[in-house]
This record gives sequence, C-alpha cells and structure tokens, in this order.
Amino acid sequence: MINKQIAGTAEAVADVFDGATIMIGGFGEAGSPIELIHALIDQGATNLTVVNNNTGGGEVGLAALIKAGRVSKMICSFPRTANSTVFPKLYHSGATKLELVPQGTLAERIRAGGAGIPAFYTATSVGTPLEEGKERRTIDGRDYVLEYGLTGDFALIRGRMADRYGNVLYNKTARNFSPVMAMACKTTIVQVEDVVDGGELDPEAVVTPGIFVNRVVEQKNPAYESVLIADGVSYP
Repeated sequence: MINKQIAGTAEAVADVFDGATIMIGGFGEAGSPIELIHALIDQGATNLTVVNNNTGGGEVGLAALIKAGRVSKMICSFPRTANSTVFPKLYHSGATKLELVPQGTLAERIRAGGAGIPAFYTATSVGTPLEEGKERRTIDGRDYVLEYGLTGDFALIRGRMADRYGNVLYNKTARNFSPVMAMACKTTIVQVEDVVDGGELDPEAVVTPGIFVNRVVEQKNPAYESVLIADGVSYP
C-alpha cells in the first residue's frame, strides 16, 4: 500500500496551478482546512475557481484567499454570511464572478461529478432566476431543470484523523461536503489532527476511503475561523 503522508502543507499544495478548480471542504467553519488554504496563498496560484458552501469569514482561510485576488470565480450556496465582508465587495466591484447554486443541488452536483454522472434533473430553482439559460423538462407532470455534475483539479479538505494510506474520519458536520469532494477531484489533499498507522482505524468507521485521497498532512492544533476572527487575525 502507498504511504500518502506529506511532510507539510506547503509541500502538499506545491503543484496547484494557475486556473485550477479547487473544491474546499467544510460546512461554514466546521471542517474548513485553514492551514491548507493559507499554504495555497503562500504558494501563489491565481485565477482559481473555488467550490465551497460559502465564501469564508473575516480575513482568514477562504476569505483571505479571495482577498489576495487569487479567486476569479466562486461556485457556492451562501456568498454572504455573518462574517463575510471580503467577497461581497469584490463581487459588486466585478473583480470576482459568482455562480450561485442551492445547497442541496451543490452537494448533488459534486456527488454526481464524483460518480461519473454528467448531469441530472432537479425541481429546485424552477421558476427562479437560477433557472435562466438552463434546460427545462417535464417529467410526470412536474417541471425540472438540468444541472451538470461538478469536478475539480484539487480538493482541500479537513478530517479529524487519517491513517498513512489516506483513510479519513471526520468530526460531525465537517463531513457534509468533504467526502463527495474527495471523489470529485483529480487530487485530494487532506489535513488531519492525527495520522495513525495502517490498521489502527476501524474500517467500519472510515468515511472517505484512501482510494480517493492522494496526500495526507498532519496538522496538530488546527486553527478555527471563529477564533481567528475574534482575535482580529488577517492572513497573511
């Protein structure tokens, strides 16, 4: 079996290229891979398309990546939340594009992409501005809109624990988007608080199997977005 543990976050994101599509895991703060995102800022890749549930908060993590001018387009469900001030300003100025996707549809588009399903029909968004430009079809008397599966070049996700072979466990809602993102991207990079040897994880508890993971980074005492915001931290 392949040992997928990488020495540090900088090495883990070193090959992210300009113009890449990046899926970033997390459900709000829960499961946000802060250290991997900050390493990506330091690495310098630009013109990125980022897929996430939201646009981050404060000036750390995803919000910091956006503030640094590295993100040309966001695909998300919640572009504005309590602490999101960076993205709304850039969007209204025309500096960053937005593709707004209902949360359930976003999750299903990612899942479909990972499962090799090119498109599917959903009733969500029928009769709303989000339907504009999309194919509509009536099935059994109900209208549906065609949505396309989403795939990416890199997934940056955060787990609670993993073994050296990439099998990952999560903490509660941190798993909401991360498992499907791991399936939908060519290269999946995971940061976890603890990396253990093979055989130490209960196989029945593994959420993301190692076949979907390319790199694992141990990140002790990971940062939390709300704490950084409360402390007034701005990255870099």
